[in-house]
Amino acid sequence: MKKLSRFEHILEGNRISQEEALELLESLDLSTLGYLADQVRRLHHPEDVVTFVIDRNVNYTNVCVAGCKFCAFKRSVNSTDAYVLDTDQILEKVKELVDWGGTTLLMQGGLNPDLPLEFYVELLRTIKKTFPQVQIHSFSAPEIVYLARIEKLTIEEVLRELKNAGLDSLPGGGAEILSSEVRRFLSPGKCSVEEWEEVHRTAHRLGMTSTATMMFGHVEEPKHIVEHLERVRRIQDETGGFTAFIPWTFKKGNTQLDHIEESPSTYYLKVLALSRIYLDNFRNIQSSHVTQTMQVGMVGLHFGANDLGSVMIEENVISSTSYKVSIPKVEDMVNTIRSAGFIPAQRDTYYRIIRVF
Repeated sequence: MKKLSRFEHILEGNRISQEEALELLESLDLSTLGYLADQVRRLHHPEDVVTFVIDRNVNYTNVCVAGCKFCAFKRSVNSTDAYVLDTDQILEKVKELVDWGGTTLLMQGGLNPDLPLEFYVELLRTIKKTFPQVQIHSFSAPEIVYLARIEKLTIEEVLRELKNAGLDSLPGGGAEILSSEVRRFLSPGKCSVEEWEEVHRTAHRLGMTSTATMMFGHVEEPKHIVEHLERVRRIQDETGGFTAFIPWTFKKGNTQLDHIEESPSTYYLKVLALSRIYLDNFRNIQSSHVTQTMQVGMVGLHFGANDLGSVMIEENVISSTSYKVSIPKVEDMVNTIRSAGFIPAQRDTYYRIIRVF
């Protein structure tokens, strides 16, 4: 184990460089990196509260023309099992969310060429009119960029339309790894790195918040992970509009990358810890129980995370792979957080505490 005196600047909450980040990821042992991340978390959250949200992930369509190599959820336009949920189906799902005590509606779908901007605008208006209390945290950057492209509008024009119709915030989906070198192979049909960044900068400028995400453990190298972290840290410096950072790992099964060996949980924890250390301007880092199991998600709370994600009514994308997703109940989430030594609290989309258990 390397002497901690080398890392006193980290323990004081000072910013580290990309070179230092790469050294931490490639050379530092897991336990020391976890210790450093835990100390940094304490600087941001000395009260030892760990949060979670009750939400619903509604995939309104599975039709997508992007052709990402890691995706098992997408279907072509002419597939027999392709679908688009109608408004009544979505409203019923939102009603179940509200009845269950949920606050956040996460809607994401594919890049569907048959769905115009008006479809999204009318859907948002109807949801907001029917359930004004629900926070609509929906539509990833690739969806926004694709809409702008097919409607021949700017990204800002699309976001203004959606915001005026009721969109509250954006998820960070579609980021994968924010490196052009990786994206050219992994998801060439999706928006570019620069377009992803533009969507989030624009949303923040319009007064909307968003999350930043990273899906790793496939074809990237450590340097690409550091590049990704630097890009989102730079945006946060400029706008302050990100509420949280959420890293998770690639899961194989029915994808074009099934020949790749999945990253072990130890590597996930290293990347999670590095994220907490590097993103000094992010208040919240989320541990992923969805891709890592609740047991590993709980361990992540000692590797820099202060949020354990969501109690979801449904999850369809990861479940399309061979990985079996286990969705916890509220009491499971509360008990898990308590057993890890923290105070559980339910939050909303904006990471505001709703109740402490």
